[in-house]
Amino acid sequence: MIAGRIGIVGGAGQLGAAIGAALIDAGAVAPGRLWISSRSGRAAAFAGRDGVTVTADNAALARACDTILLAVPPAAAGAIGIAAPDRLVISVMAGIGLNRIAALTGAARVVRAMSSPAAARRLAYSPWVAAPAVTARDRAVVAAIFGACGLTDEIADEGWIDHFTALTGPVPGFVALFAEEMIRHATGQGIAPDIAERAVRQLFRGAGEILAAEPDPPAAHVAAMVAYAGTTAAGIAAMRQAGLGAAIAAGLAAAAERAAGFGRDRSAAADRGRDSGP
Repeated sequence: MIAGRIGIVGGAGQLGAAIGAALIDAGAVAPGRLWISSRSGRAAAFAGRDGVTVTADNAALARACDTILLAVPPAAAGAIGIAAPDRLVISVMAGIGLNRIAALTGAARVVRAMSSPAAARRLAYSPWVAAPAVTARDRAVVAAIFGACGLTDEIADEGWIDHFTALTGPVPGFVALFAEEMIRHATGQGIAPDIAERAVRQLFRGAGEILAAEPDPPAAHVAAMVAYAGTTAAGIAAMRQAGLGAAIAAGLAAAAERAAGFGRDRSAAADRGRDSGP
């Protein structure tokens, strides 16, 4: 169990609530050591979690908690309103860099991460990067928090976070898009929509469990299907010829660029605010 109190600013939102629920369900934090802040001072997701403190006062949360997790939308980053120079601050705000997080909170021990609402089912992948001041003990806390949400890795390059925002943040996102197109094709062949949807849902469920559990990389599964030279091989060849790989790369690059843009937009807005000051 993680020592000390953990506070989630924006804990009533989808991502913050998912992480908070994962922490409790995994036994990583006792309900009495979890604080949640929201603009309304309410958090319906924690209504049945006896002991969780819910407040509208971010500053009070920061004073009470040893570890603070920022889960507000990036557009609201400038309104966090906390001073936490001696706290561990973890952010899952898309596009907001380590330097900006430190400036917003006054903290030196800062971690930037990405997670997803799949944390509520302990199925998220949460990579994170740490500022130089983050200690070994802090790293253990971060690993425990995101380990409760699913799988996690500390990464070396902050620039990778924007790519992970695109790659693993949208749940089910891109996978749902692929499933939608498969269902559309099936119904176009006259298959009943409910049967097509049930078949494709089960396909992705089975494929997801196999890819998660087996040691072979996805490329090995593709190669095996191609070598078998059956129906799937024919489909893979046609998809590749149609440019599926390029389309996926273009989509991920666009999503990563948008994630990076959140940070640029916020920094530009902050600069404009300083320029227009007295």
